Amino acid sequence: MSAENPVRERLVVIGGDAAGMSAASQARRLRGPDELEIVAFERGHFTSYSACGIPYWVGGQVGERDELIARTPEEHRARGIDLRMRTEVVEIDVAGRRVRARELDGGAESWTSYDKLVIATGARPVRPALPGIDAPGVHGVQTLDDGQALLDTLRATDGRRAVVVGAGYIGVEMAEALINRGYEVTVVNRGAEPMSTLDPDMGCLVHEAMVGLGITMVDDAEVTKVLTGDDGRVRAVATEDAEFSADVVVLGIGVRPETTLAKAAGLPLGAHGGLLTDLSMRVRGHEDIWAGGDCVEVLDLVSGSERHIALGTHANKHGQVIGSNVGGGYATFPGVVGTAVSKVCELEIARTGLREKDARRAGLQYVTVTIESTSRAGYYPGAAAMTVKMLAERRTGRLLGVQIVGREGAAKRVDIAAVALTAGMSVEQMTALDLGYAPPFSPVWDPVLVAARKAVAAVRAG
Repeated sequence: MSAENPVRERLVVIGGDAAGMSAASQARRLRGPDELEIVAFERGHFTSYSACGIPYWVGGQVGERDELIARTPEEHRARGIDLRMRTEVVEIDVAGRRVRARELDGGAESWTSYDKLVIATGARPVRPALPGIDAPGVHGVQTLDDGQALLDTLRATDGRRAVVVGAGYIGVEMAEALINRGYEVTVVNRGAEPMSTLDPDMGCLVHEAMVGLGITMVDDAEVTKVLTGDDGRVRAVATEDAEFSADVVVLGIGVRPETTLAKAAGLPLGAHGGLLTDLSMRVRGHEDIWAGGDCVEVLDLVSGSERHIALGTHANKHGQVIGSNVGGGYATFPGVVGTAVSKVCELEIARTGLREKDARRAGLQYVTVTIESTSRAGYYPGAAAMTVKMLAERRTGRLLGVQIVGREGAAKRVDIAAVALTAGMSVEQMTALDLGYAPPFSPVWDPVLVAARKAVAAVRAG
């Protein structure tokens, strides 16, 4: 506690993006500076920014980097938060209730004590230990600094050949960004189809659309090394069977929870490497330590198991919950159903709940149905095709998951299913949902409800 005011508590926050600064800001709203001192550490140059917007900045849809920043360090400081930029916490001393931080630009180290601690260290990109992986021209895309470095490379490179490694959300979105920049794009994907968050039969629709955009898809292939030229820069990536020329390489292999500090401090981690918390986002077994954002695992409300899902929507909610609890209020984060949307050019991709392999892993018996429909009444101009796949539990008919691939108007329909999953609805109950209808917005039977009706029939037949 502060020597000047012994009744004032100190909150230390590790991480200056969504979860960390949402927690700090909410705690500050509830408790003034006379009651709560807040010290936050951020190793980068930016705070409170949209990492999800980086592909659209790189692709040119977002004009300026600063448009992605919700709140600057100066704005946080003006609200009474002692925010220390370019400072990395390198040790958590749980027994001593303190953290050790290092200034990245000067190297000075110091200890800061805490009464309450928030860990919001985020996630780190998967970067396989391959020959040449650190060559100039090879980029990960996780932070604004990463995005700026990639843009600098694109502007300085004469060639127009790009290889994206990985075909998950980051890989697909970066493929679109590079297409928009006028690059010839090759995507090397270790899976049979892109978007492993979908079932393969839905992933193949994404594959077809990407090929239609001129993207070269290389599936069932794994990069074995990055080849460089005489100047040391990347010139190609290699798999066991082929080489693919590249003037720039973007890694889109996914992320892992950044819990190095937490592990060293002996804090509890789950099967996916993320911190384990209770419903209040308090680290299990530690009364005065909270964690949120991409470094935690959360409860899957459909399967009942813990999952790691790196999304800004969750991180901001975690921060609000943590800040409320630290600030003397009460809030909980009950869990997720795994909703996510993405796009590649005009193709919209959405999913929520379980895939088939998730349902099998959870020991659930299920039925699946797939339907084709349109985003508007078929006779209304602009009606676009979409495919909806739905999983329901055999016998009970409980909705288990929905995947949607289509054009304009497809992706956000997944929100209907997300609400139904959260409420534990059956597919039969879904058929009676009172959804909005007019020809410019939907067929008289919304595609999600068409799938629900077909799922009801499958459940009864099974």
